[in-house]
Amino acid sequence: MNPRPQRITYRTSLALCFCLPLLTSCMVGPDFQRPEAKVSSQWLGNPSMASQAAPAAEQDLALWWTAFNDPQLTSLVERGMQANLNLRMAESRIRQARASMGIAGADLGPSVNTAASLTRSRNPASSSSGVVTGNLYQMGFDAGWEIDLFGGLRRGVEAAGADYEAAVESRGDLLVSLSAEIASDYLNLRSLQQRLTIAHQNLTAQEHTAELTRQRFNAGFASKLDLVQAESLAATTAGQIPLLESQARQTIYSLSLLLGGEPSALLEELTPDGPLPTAQATVPVGLPSDLLLRRPDIRVAVAKLHGATARIGVAKADLFPKFTISGALGYQNTKSNALFNPASSFWSLGPALNWPLFDMGRTRANVELTKAVQEEQLLSYEQTVLTALQEVENALIASTKEEEHRQAMAKAVAANRTAVELATALYTAGQTDFLAVLDAQRSLYAAEDALAQSSRTVSTNLVALYKALGGGWNTGEPQPATTNNVTGP
Repeated sequence: MNPRPQRITYRTSLALCFCLPLLTSCMVGPDFQRPEAKVSSQWLGNPSMASQAAPAAEQDLALWWTAFNDPQLTSLVERGMQANLNLRMAESRIRQARASMGIAGADLGPSVNTAASLTRSRNPASSSSGVVTGNLYQMGFDAGWEIDLFGGLRRGVEAAGADYEAAVESRGDLLVSLSAEIASDYLNLRSLQQRLTIAHQNLTAQEHTAELTRQRFNAGFASKLDLVQAESLAATTAGQIPLLESQARQTIYSLSLLLGGEPSALLEELTPDGPLPTAQATVPVGLPSDLLLRRPDIRVAVAKLHGATARIGVAKADLFPKFTISGALGYQNTKSNALFNPASSFWSLGPALNWPLFDMGRTRANVELTKAVQEEQLLSYEQTVLTALQEVENALIASTKEEEHRQAMAKAVAANRTAVELATALYTAGQTDFLAVLDAQRSLYAAEDALAQSSRTVSTNLVALYKALGGGWNTGEPQPATTNNVTGP
């Protein structure tokens, strides 16, 4: 046999092995480009509420809760960012996405395996020999490398990278929601405590009025109706107190959960009354276009769109043949002491092609599926942008109008206090009936309670504005949380 044709075939195979990697510059599928979103050049909200200039510093939004100048609020937010369980789960998802990205990247390189075996076999007797029993020793390496000729593997790495980015940005989105929820619950708690104080003060005044009315009734200067109405008003106010106490306790439980603790974890810390914190109403909101880069939920939508675009290339690559280079090197012998002799060695090297020619349209249907998913992600991105713009505009107008409402309620409280004093004086002088006193006291309590709620709403609207702007996080991958402390800063 002439060995030259075998050498030519081997050299041809070897040349293909080295030339195929040089052809991997081709990548099927569309290249990702960030979609352009058309937004207005300025906000519709009251200019006095928002500074149209770009934020003076990223730190202003990243640590927006410090604008309330409340150390306890700052402590709660910072501890929540360390101990919140949903946040820690998000950090686990980041690590999962990073590992998946490593798995996808590993497919680009060759794989090498080693194996060793000992096989003992028994062959049946034949006419020429008896039963044959023997051992077979084998040891060696095998390797394989899929040549990414059409970019399917690289598109897979690109998609995995986009998934990782989406996981990181999702954590940022959770930070935004978490900081806003902690602040809103804390403000609500302080407001409830303020309303409880108002209720107790009004109850004391109403009980005093009822006692005076009882004395006047016993002296024959007041009717039974006046006494019953005075006692009814005091009882109605007293009935509001347990409801407010229940809401305050439940709010503390909610804060404890946000900080990753049991319901009672913050009772000792937050049960004592504290003032309702306020912050400066002017917020550096920047321009609508800044929102597209700042809000993490928009960044999540962009990353998901990127991943869906890359997966179109992964699906399209399945329409083309796959080329692999495989090889093996090792030793095989029936005797262990002769296993590593040169005569026991074996090796193989060569390219291979795999191209499914008929699969009932499965591959093409998968391409259409990935295109439809990419279209959905594009629409989801557009919807996310519109929602973000609406949330900022809602927060701007709500903050502006609620401040007007608060100022009006402050005037109403002052007027009702004067009305109570006048009605009490006129009734004592016998110039009006007792109903005027009761109406004035009832109106005063309602106005003071409404003012307290409006003051809380002004602050929570400010929190909503910071949340709508995407405040409460820094860009970049976070370090995993290691602290679970809810009992103190």
